[in-house]
Amino acid sequence: MNNKETTAVTAGQPHSRILIIGAGAAGMSAAIAARRSAKASGKGCSVTILERNARPGTKIRISGGGKCNVTHRGTPAELLEQGFLRRNEARFLRHALYSFSNSDLLALLSSHGVETEERPDGKVFPLSGDAVTVARAFEELLRESRVEQYYSCRVRRVERKGELFVVTTADTVFTADCLILATGGVSWSRIGTSGDGLAIARALGHSITKPSAALAPLYTQKAPPASLSGLALRSITLVASAGGRCVERRGDLLFTHRGFSGPAALSLSRDVAELMGVSGNCALFADLFAQQSSAELEAELLKQARKSGTQMIRKFLQGCPIAPHSGSFGAAPYGTIPTALVPFIMRHAGLENDVTWSGLTKENRQSLLSVLKRFPLGSVRDVPLDQGEISAGGVSLGEVNAKTLCSRVVPNLFLCGEILDYAGEIGGFNLQAAFSTGWVAGVNAVKVWE
Repeated sequence: MNNKETTAVTAGQPHSRILIIGAGAAGMSAAIAARRSAKASGKGCSVTILERNARPGTKIRISGGGKCNVTHRGTPAELLEQGFLRRNEARFLRHALYSFSNSDLLALLSSHGVETEERPDGKVFPLSGDAVTVARAFEELLRESRVEQYYSCRVRRVERKGELFVVTTADTVFTADCLILATGGVSWSRIGTSGDGLAIARALGHSITKPSAALAPLYTQKAPPASLSGLALRSITLVASAGGRCVERRGDLLFTHRGFSGPAALSLSRDVAELMGVSGNCALFADLFAQQSSAELEAELLKQARKSGTQMIRKFLQGCPIAPHSGSFGAAPYGTIPTALVPFIMRHAGLENDVTWSGLTKENRQSLLSVLKRFPLGSVRDVPLDQGEISAGGVSLGEVNAKTLCSRVVPNLFLCGEILDYAGEIGGFNLQAAFSTGWVAGVNAVKVWE
């Protein structure tokens, strides 16, 4: 590969049939798909990719804590149902996830030496445990596909002049017949996803839904007690309440020195950010017995009182299963209530440290029941946009053809990946959507000349 492909832009005004801005998951997928599609149809189609970072796949390299949760198991229908809970977003992504599925992605990676493993929770990771192997596989695919690549190349302006797109960087003006925007959203600005693509799309005439945090930690007005920092509650239901509306997710919850993280918090963060935007506040609660109704849990507490009247409530809680399955209260598939949490349960329920079952009044029992089903976690102060694994918001889905990823506003403009107004659940769904939408955009950009 020559110098202009690996470092900075040289002087001149290069022209390409297809120009892609962004060399993340969506952009690389689009470039590879375009070149393969052109080759299969016997067409000559030059493809150029511009990336503001010094190398491709920067976000891939650090995703999943450096392990890269590339996708999720299941059929495309199952991925849509589990990973994209908002119907309009799932409907929009349907064609892309069927056109380039998780099986297609894994086969592509396998063909370049990246074997994967499926975890019990459905997440799929490279067997090496190293995200770099995924990024390197796509780098090799770009080279094999003979995609022209420019790095350390930030786009300053994009204009539509006649039938061409004119793309201006600090050093060079590029022209192209088709433009694919694959710049990502606004999370993780430190690696370049700072909203450049949204500004370009807006300048070209697209409507932008204001970006908000997704898959982000929840910071509370009052930090959790230091003694709880690092504590994990497994398989609880996290509830967010504001303005008479409640939203919830089930999963593991992690106490941090600023608030909460873990799958339940990350998954719920988009809804919390929206509640905060409307109400200005949001209270968090944890249901420690998500699979028991209040009536079922109360029956278990009464049974325990009859059986062990002299037992201290504190001792019971220390050995009590957390989130047991319905109908099997004695089993502990997710362990027991953490000992460090017990004093706070007692305090919120208004119980003395040495109170026994026989000394528990009906009012005390109701108070304990209430706390176990709705343990207060505090009020949200912030859902930090820049700490999110992805961002919600972006180019309005109604302005993009879901089957081709072509703009309905600007001819020969394609948009893919996180620049679009969707956000999936934690678990590899968003990377899969980026690869899938990128692939569809690349294939259909080639079809412009049919």
